[in-house]
Amino acid sequence: MIGLVNWRGMTTLLWKEVRRFLKVPLQTVLAPMMTTILFLAIFTLAFGGSGRYVGEVSYANFLAPGLIMMAVIQNAFANTSSSILISKIQGNIVDILMPPLSAAELTLAYVLSGLARGAAVALVVGLSMWILIDFTVHSWLAILYFVTGAGLMLSLLGMIAGIISEKFDHMAAVTNFIIMPLSFLSGTFYSIERLTGVWYQISHLNPFFFMIDGFRYGFIGTSDSNIWVGAGVIAALDILLYIGVWALIKSGYRLKA
Repeated sequence: MIGLVNWRGMTTLLWKEVRRFLKVPLQTVLAPMMTTILFLAIFTLAFGGSGRYVGEVSYANFLAPGLIMMAVIQNAFANTSSSILISKIQGNIVDILMPPLSAAELTLAYVLSGLARGAAVALVVGLSMWILIDFTVHSWLAILYFVTGAGLMLSLLGMIAGIISEKFDHMAAVTNFIIMPLSFLSGTFYSIERLTGVWYQISHLNPFFFMIDGFRYGFIGTSDSNIWVGAGVIAALDILLYIGVWALIKSGYRLKA
């Protein structure tokens, strides 16, 4: 322990969680890559192939960043939620709670492991798509910021889901009725500029929209919203979610018998 932070304990837990998903790369990294490539192929062909454009950008180039971010969202959430829920069901969550790690250190270790999986999936999927389509990069800063912000947010949401869930049915409900709808209705497959009235307003209430819109801006240089507003929304939500997860772990809610 150095100072007031147990760096060794925190990094040990982080490495343990990273090794957990690296042990099964076919499931945790390569399977999302294959699913995302299939989405790209099917939607590109269904909507006119290379002849379809969204504004001045080909549909394939418009779609690809959204699909990469969707993979990040799903895998960062799955990493932390599954780890905590499985530990609770197997009864070995006590092995995580007993060491001299504070609630803040536990939260940070889990969150960074989810971010690591999300980033790994983004890298593999991005490289695969780069082989298939003509990728351009407008802003590396925007790409790194939004993939990091999204990975942190979904890792935190995954921790909340893992803590409040008592069985896999509860986790499936959160995934199918919250995470998936927000992912698909966030502008991944379309520009929300095509929406009108209340649906346009509702789209701006979806935090996943800001993740995808900002990430897409990093590649194509255009966005459906103000990038700075999206960056601020994501940063604010990450902070609020971190405080919420810290409070849950600190109280031992559904973690301690």
